Amino acid sequence: MTTQSWLEQDKTLLHPLHHPTAHQNPLIIESAQGVWLKTVDGREIMDGLAGLWNVLVGHGRSQLADAAHRQMTRLAYSSNYAGMSNLPAIELAQRLAGAAYPNLNMTFFTSGGAEANESAFKTARFYWKQLGQPNKVKIIARQDAYHGVTLAAMSATGITPYWPMFEPRVPGFLHVDAPYPYRFAGEIKAGETVGTAAARQIADLIEQEGPETIAAIIAEPVQGAGGVIVPPDDYFPAVRAICDQYNVLLIADEVITGFGRTGEWFALNRYGVQPDILTFAKGITSGYQPLGGIQISDAIREVILNAPPGQRWMHAYTYSGHPTCCAVALANLDILEGEHLTGNAAARGTQLLSGLQSLLHLPHVGNVRGLGLMAAIEFVQDKESRTPAIPLAEKVQAACLERGLLSRVKGQSYLLAPPLSISEDEMSHLLAIVREAAAAANQP
Repeated sequence: MTTQSWLEQDKTLLHPLHHPTAHQNPLIIESAQGVWLKTVDGREIMDGLAGLWNVLVGHGRSQLADAAHRQMTRLAYSSNYAGMSNLPAIELAQRLAGAAYPNLNMTFFTSGGAEANESAFKTARFYWKQLGQPNKVKIIARQDAYHGVTLAAMSATGITPYWPMFEPRVPGFLHVDAPYPYRFAGEIKAGETVGTAAARQIADLIEQEGPETIAAIIAEPVQGAGGVIVPPDDYFPAVRAICDQYNVLLIADEVITGFGRTGEWFALNRYGVQPDILTFAKGITSGYQPLGGIQISDAIREVILNAPPGQRWMHAYTYSGHPTCCAVALANLDILEGEHLTGNAAARGTQLLSGLQSLLHLPHVGNVRGLGLMAAIEFVQDKESRTPAIPLAEKVQAACLERGLLSRVKGQSYLLAPPLSISEDEMSHLLAIVREAAAAANQP
């Protein structure tokens, strides 16, 4: 079939975030290997966002296809509802127990990140109801957070364009400013840093709403889709202390940062902080199968296990603990650990950030930031006012694609998050494309 034939047939497909203006010249991907995508018209393009932040081990891994095949021929699917289980789900839950954070030793599986966050919100409410505090139902999130676009997850998401055409949002979701060093919008009081001021906003909101009404705070260790916002190092220790002070749960959304992307196996370890609930997805299978989940603290586990039968944790998904997905996840973890890809993410992340910082001399590059294999270049009209230069990010995106690099923008920022398997030479190639595209876009 010709490319045009595929494009005509594609018109029957409703895409995520669909609008005809955004889908006039879509790429149709035929195959991929490592960090390289191949389109139906023969172009080879570097995958600068690892799919959607998820293809950690790179494309074309036969080990993962073989794991799926073996499991499907043995047991493709079985219910994982209470009263049944299956071997890959058991093995994966056991392998994950305590691996991210020592206090998280029980796992519930979902099909993806939005389901994981929905599960976390419901679990937080369940926990407080069982402890006799039924009014603790509100969730605090941050501006520019992304937690999914199912209804409750969309209500937590702090990227406002997702809201208007689907409102009203679920009540009980509140937002504070992101810990965004380059553009922090809140007040910084005497003696505060950006990190402690952003954390103090959370405490102020808890006081305003009443601690007896707040169930949890949800936070990405690095805000990914919101622009790769890396918090100051003093932010998360302060947030953890606030949660402890006001008896509020901390939900860590590590759907993007989990399984090595930041150069740590899980990102809050960088700050010496443990969450009460962890949400994960994406990297657990490197996108080869849809799988996500939550891990709960030992304290939450005991509340669930000791609830009366009539007040049980009445939450479920048909595909929870899907045996094929879990088998692929186990094989994927073998690759991540066996090839030391977390260490590679740290090394290649240093190379990426250093290379992007060489662009700071350009007149419209206002900020470069990143952690591990997550990075962003933010464009401005002028460096003094920091006025956004939104078309520039889109011009750089188009110029990079023309030169063979695919990634995404958020507002005035161009985002990069290649597979953790990227080599030093491949990273050099990526940086060469970005430098050339950014320089061209910065011309008068």
